[in-house]
Amino acid sequence: MLPRVNICWLRRDLRLHDQAALYYALRKGLPVVVIFIFDRHILDTLDNPYDRRLTFIHAQLEKINQQLIRLGSTLITFHDTPLAAFQKLIQQFDVQEVYTNRDYEPYARQRDQQVAAFLQEKGIAFHDYKDQVIFDRDEILKPDGSPYTVYTPYMKQWKQKLNAFYTRSYPVEKYAGHFFQMPALSLPSLESIGFRPVYMSFPPAEPDEETIRHYHEWRDYPAKEGTTKMSVHLRFGTVSIRELVRKAQALNETYLNELIWREFYQMILWHFPHVVHQSFKPEFDRMEWLNDEQAFQRWCEGCTGCPIVDAGMRQLNATGYMHNRLRMITASYLTKDLLIDWRWGEAYFAKQLLDYDLASNNGGWQWAAGCGCDAAPYFRIFNPDLQATRFDPDLAFIKKWVPEYATPEYPVPIVSHEEARKRCIETYSRALKDKMKPAR
Repeated sequence: MLPRVNICWLRRDLRLHDQAALYYALRKGLPVVVIFIFDRHILDTLDNPYDRRLTFIHAQLEKINQQLIRLGSTLITFHDTPLAAFQKLIQQFDVQEVYTNRDYEPYARQRDQQVAAFLQEKGIAFHDYKDQVIFDRDEILKPDGSPYTVYTPYMKQWKQKLNAFYTRSYPVEKYAGHFFQMPALSLPSLESIGFRPVYMSFPPAEPDEETIRHYHEWRDYPAKEGTTKMSVHLRFGTVSIRELVRKAQALNETYLNELIWREFYQMILWHFPHVVHQSFKPEFDRMEWLNDEQAFQRWCEGCTGCPIVDAGMRQLNATGYMHNRLRMITASYLTKDLLIDWRWGEAYFAKQLLDYDLASNNGGWQWAAGCGCDAAPYFRIFNPDLQATRFDPDLAFIKKWVPEYATPEYPVPIVSHEEARKRCIETYSRALKDKMKPAR
């Protein structure tokens, strides 16, 4: 007779502490089996065996497994498609209910619909919960019931609605005795699922309070350790958004505003999933991009001849991280100075960023290109030299990542910024002069 259990399915919520789905699963009373699926639908599209994200995920799963083993349980993993994994799971257990946390990305929504339909056929309930955001889906809407597409009014209503109910932690530990008791299992090695470990240090999951306190003063200077590096932990759910918001409320409103931007982009993706492949503002899909492949390659490699852009790209390539100010500068340079389609840059960041998050990456790129919701106007074009003078005045960041700067070895700039600026405004103006003209 198969053991009668409930399942908690981990995805982008890789922690046992203050975790919504896990709390509700444990509270139900039946023994809970915790699972993680190395999703072949996702992994089979990754062409880099040294993808840093897999190393990060694997390390966090190892922590979770050790925590479960200390509680007499263990983490069960699958390297398969989600549907196939659940087909196997119900052969091992008499599954009553499945608990998981919501994901707002189009693939995730499709995946969950497929799994929920399969479970329903088997008489198994599928429950999903809000966990990675404070407010989701239809919790922050305009008075007429439509979604916000401009950040500031969204942010104001978000703050107005916020109270202690939304930021309280889930007391998972209270029900720690409800994990299914079974012998310890080892995680599959990265090699066994087709990847190789990357030996690198990851930022701690506990944010530095001094950095949050001074965030509004320090955050724009890439040579300074002035940001919390929480983006990767938010992406994979190794930190609780509720705990982070409580700290932001107590320490720094500017930091809180950045957390709200993240939720704004998650909700844009939920309500307007076309942004994954198209501009939020459809008239921008008429843009006549130059899409010079050689120029794009130089941008990717950090060899454009524009020092602050090259420093940012080299930091990204070497570490999987890029300072937020530099994400804006490098994106503006690609889309406006080089007139290369924002989707090319977005896809490159998606491959390289340890903290890659579809909603935030897409939102940031469309903001920089001027084609997104509440985006910078198309004629707002960062001057990379002025940005460097303002935010890296002693060239500490540039010299760290571009050691050949100001030597004969440093490449000649691809473009003159002033000439590129004029060309950009003319190109954008042509595309936008008749909004009623059908997009190509």
